[in-house]
Amino acid sequence: MSSTRTGRRVAIVGAALSDCGRVDDKTVYELHYQATARALEDAGLGRGEVDGFMSTGTGVMAPIEIADYLHLRPRWVDGTNVGGSAWEFMVQHAVAAISSGMVDVVAITYGSTARADLKRRQRSANLTFGGRGAEQFELPYGHTLISRYAMAAMRHMYEFGTTIEQLAEIAVSTRFNASLNPDAYYRDLITIDDVQNSTLIADPLTKLHCCIRSDGGGSVILTSEDRARDCAKDPVWVLGTGEAISHTTMSEWEDFTESPCVNSGREAFGRAGVKPSDIDVCEVYDSFTPTVLLTLEGLGFCAKGEGGAFVEGGTLRVGGTLPTNTDGGGLSCGHPGMRGIFLLVEAVRQLRGECGPRQVPDAALACVNGTGGWFSSAATTILGRG
Repeated sequence: MSSTRTGRRVAIVGAALSDCGRVDDKTVYELHYQATARALEDAGLGRGEVDGFMSTGTGVMAPIEIADYLHLRPRWVDGTNVGGSAWEFMVQHAVAAISSGMVDVVAITYGSTARADLKRRQRSANLTFGGRGAEQFELPYGHTLISRYAMAAMRHMYEFGTTIEQLAEIAVSTRFNASLNPDAYYRDLITIDDVQNSTLIADPLTKLHCCIRSDGGGSVILTSEDRARDCAKDPVWVLGTGEAISHTTMSEWEDFTESPCVNSGREAFGRAGVKPSDIDVCEVYDSFTPTVLLTLEGLGFCAKGEGGAFVEGGTLRVGGTLPTNTDGGGLSCGHPGMRGIFLLVEAVRQLRGECGPRQVPDAALACVNGTGGWFSSAATTILGRG
């Protein structure tokens, strides 16, 4: 360990994706390896400098198995699994470890062959997440992951007059952003009518209200301020973080129109000392269109119940007042099961000015928010250039 000082500032100094989209020729472990190797190269760091490692979602002992495959021997690991928000939770945990001097360089990785596995009939297309525990009592009533989000959408429409066309605009705007990203899985522009005329999945959500299924992985590298000075690229600072959990059974969710990001966002913005109105670019989990709506409200970008009106008029598009999910998000770019790491990679690239046609001009502050389960967990990260 190069330092035992406490209170060190922490930055993301490397960010990269593995091959993504349709990847039929690589295993999960190869995607982890590819993403991590690219992120370390991006940072200008060697594998031997990594003393902290974080991953989940693969194997019984994910961080150990994956670290072994990557030829890493970290002395600090974390395998937190709270669904798609795990990677934002991990950022908070890594910041705490680096800031306190426990470790100096932490790699966070993810890899998934969700699309390829489904094509090979190695996993079910119907993700229920609830065969055991309290959730087993919801399954006989047809509860799937998608149906839970559909219930949230219905409740928001009932309470606040939100229209299905407003929810559809989220998918349309996200596809617009994807059209600017040559690496997005789907790039053809769509309309609100296209969204509404696609196959009904769980009323009121049609297929285009739902995330796609893809393969892929990603990695980010974090380190302390003193180490960041020697890295290959300018650091992207972690200014504030927050995490929160809520429910697993729908009967225990007190308010179907409120994401736990209300709490994680309050912490993250408070620690960063900035406001939602200061944010230049937003990367939020978009498993389904209502995920985005409740997240924007919960983080304070608009008042509760006003999300429908807020997203109208191209607000979320590159060139709009709050460019959101600038790579095309899980709705159009890629969603290999748990997307939180992709949000971090895209935010870092935006703040570095590396995004080409989809670049948000002069982006200096980014808000990243991951959602896990069915609004079961949320974690918020505020990133900045300075």
